[in-house]
Amino acid sequence: MSGAEMIVQVLADEGVTAIFGYSGGAILPTYDAVFLYNERRAAAGLEQMSLYVPANEQGAGFMAAGYARATGRVGLCLVTSGPGATNTVTPVRDCMADSVPIVVICGQVPTGAIGSDAFQEAPVPSIMGAIAKHIFLVTDPKKLEATVRTAFEIARTGRPGPVVVDVPKDVQAWQGEFVGAGTLPIPGYRRRMQELAAQSLDASEAERFFEMLGSASRPLLYAGGGVINAGAAEALSEFAHAFGIPVVTTLMGIGSFDTTDALALRMLGMHGAAFANYAVDDCDFLIAVGSRFDDRVAGVPAKFAANAKRIAHLDIDRAEINKVKRVDWSHVGALPEALRTLVAYGQRANFRPDYARWHAEVDGLKRTHAMNYDRASPLIQPYYVIEEINRHTRGEAIISTGVGQHQMWAAQYCDFRRPRLWLTSGSMGTMGFGLPAAIGAQIANPGRLVIDIDGDSSIRMNIGELETVTTYELPVKVVVLNNFGDGMVKQWQKLFFKGRLSASDRSLHKKDFVKTAQADGFGYAVRLDRKEDVPRIIGELIAYPGPAFVEVMIDPDAGVYPMVGPGQTYAQMITGDFIASRHEVEIEAPGPAEMF
Repeated sequence: MSGAEMIVQVLADEGVTAIFGYSGGAILPTYDAVFLYNERRAAAGLEQMSLYVPANEQGAGFMAAGYARATGRVGLCLVTSGPGATNTVTPVRDCMADSVPIVVICGQVPTGAIGSDAFQEAPVPSIMGAIAKHIFLVTDPKKLEATVRTAFEIARTGRPGPVVVDVPKDVQAWQGEFVGAGTLPIPGYRRRMQELAAQSLDASEAERFFEMLGSASRPLLYAGGGVINAGAAEALSEFAHAFGIPVVTTLMGIGSFDTTDALALRMLGMHGAAFANYAVDDCDFLIAVGSRFDDRVAGVPAKFAANAKRIAHLDIDRAEINKVKRVDWSHVGALPEALRTLVAYGQRANFRPDYARWHAEVDGLKRTHAMNYDRASPLIQPYYVIEEINRHTRGEAIISTGVGQHQMWAAQYCDFRRPRLWLTSGSMGTMGFGLPAAIGAQIANPGRLVIDIDGDSSIRMNIGELETVTTYELPVKVVVLNNFGDGMVKQWQKLFFKGRLSASDRSLHKKDFVKTAQADGFGYAVRLDRKEDVPRIIGELIAYPGPAFVEVMIDPDAGVYPMVGPGQTYAQMITGDFIASRHEVEIEAPGPAEMF
């Protein structure tokens, strides 16, 4: 086999059924090998390895990420050298930040030309080494097969993440024997994985945990994206219901606990529900599961969960323990096993707490500080549009978003009954994520409803992927909430910069999104600009059998509330005009060194 054929065979062995990528000179041998592989499979009547070509390589990276986020399987991106590889830098960093398993295989100039500034050469190991979970540069063709196999192993195990394999063109052209087995020796990594797998909660640890839980009257679960990555959502639900503990989730943890459940308090943090944030303030025992106390949640770590007498933390990554917030009890290991061990211990110990007063308080918070908006406004409110989408989807659709106000509105007003239905760029906050991620998710789940809720600025970043939707006849639904600009930036400028809309207003731009969608082949593409038409058009959008697009002209002054400014506490949370606050809040601008 050639090196390129070995790459393709390993991909097949790893269960890859979809490749997202863009061809070019340095990766041509591998693309040719994909063609020949599919030709043989077609002749034999077997399933082929589908190839999806985007408008650009960033789109390919986010499609692979959307595929991975929606399935938990490793997404695969295949690109050429130089600009092909560097265009995937943002998706790779995005996947690293959100713990998403993808493998990016890049072509590279021939081995002898590396370092000579050859045509379309880029120092991929140097660039990607700082942002990926791991990077391989294959210079020994005899190790190519094992390297690709090892890349998948690293991407999917432990805390998932992106792995980049840089393959010079001469290595792809090399001829050798395909072994069909074997990986690279990475003893340190595998030892850590074995130690993690062997980590189990012993009776003394469980006893200590229940001593803390038994002395608490207001316990609260704080679940993050690690719950979803670990496949621990069912175990989390079992734990919460076994002992009657309410649950808040992070942005990345949405879907780890059914948002329609009576114990659900939805999202906490900067734009979390007011009742969720107040519950965090009120709890006396905080149990963090697969979450990391990041700045969007714990803006002032010392004052986060200030009334919690004890904090427990369960995570797969030891580095997260005590990184931001000191805890009183911790366990590093597989989350499903740990949660079920605690449930079993509690049941054996006949642990039956009475949290009736806490439940009543939480229910009161949910009633008093419920999400709300100006329902009487003659303008189309974005919250109303999303409520209408949610009325149809009932928490069962896959929802992707770009980044900005629309992202937060979707997180606040959509329901999610299970994991891997909510796809968003959390840590990196990458505009342009939503559409390609939706494409990857739709390819992974051809029978499921997939909706990209996007913003007019965010979708511009990868608007070329509208053509990708129609090229592959994907029934993706796209909803663009158009407020003529960078809505979140404008909201900050209105609150903290005296209304100076520097470089954030798009009201003079000439873009016609509906004509763009029509030009790219969308059979259903309409503009929604009358409030009374919202139910009808959203119904038509969702019922349409193919790709469908709606541009919604929303109230340009609609804001995202609640809002906790960076470096501020939940007591300083701004709830807006339609959500009740329990504090008199004077709006204060964040300090000059605070993050966006």
